[in-house]
Order: sequence, then structure tokens, then C-alpha cells
Amino acid sequence: MEFPFIHTNFWDALIAVPAIIVLIEVLKIFLPSLSAGIPAIANGLGLMISIFIAHPHSLWTGIVMGVIYGVTAVGAYAVFVAAIHSYRDKKAIESL
Repeated sequence: MEFPFIHTNFWDALIAVPAIIVLIEVLKIFLPSLSAGIPAIANGLGLMISIFIAHPHSLWTGIVMGVIYGVTAVGAYAVFVAAIHSYRDKKAIESL
């Protein structure tokens, strides 16, 4: 069995990752008890976007890129939240 040659596109990641982040935020608004499953949901959304939209020609490419999209979205979201918390904590300490 030969491994697939994965062609990724800059626009795939530029559109897919923010789309996953926005969809996760919308889900958090309507289903706030879902916070523990956010990484799994992000990976599921990444798989769906990749398999059905970005790479419909190859299942293996869709799976690999879908996981990459999901993990990237979770990581980008975590970094953003950590930066906001750090900024707020720094401002709270400076106001004392």
C-alpha cells in the first residue's frame, strides 16, 4: 500500500481553521455544557470539512488533513484564550 501524496492549500487552512473556531463558538453559545468535548467536536468538524469539501478525491488525505485542521483550531483557540487571560491578569495586577 502506498501512502498518499498530500497536497494542501494555504487557503484550505486559512478558511477551514477559522471556520472550525467560529462553529465551536456558536456551539458553545447554544450548548454550554459541551465544553469538555470541544477538542473532539473540533476534530470531527475538521474531518467533515476536509473529507467532504477540501479533499473529496482522497479519503486518506481527507482524514489526515481533517485531523490537522481540528488540532490546529483547538491549538489556536487555546493560545488565544491564554493570551486574553494573561492580558487581563496583568491589567488586574497593575491596577492594584
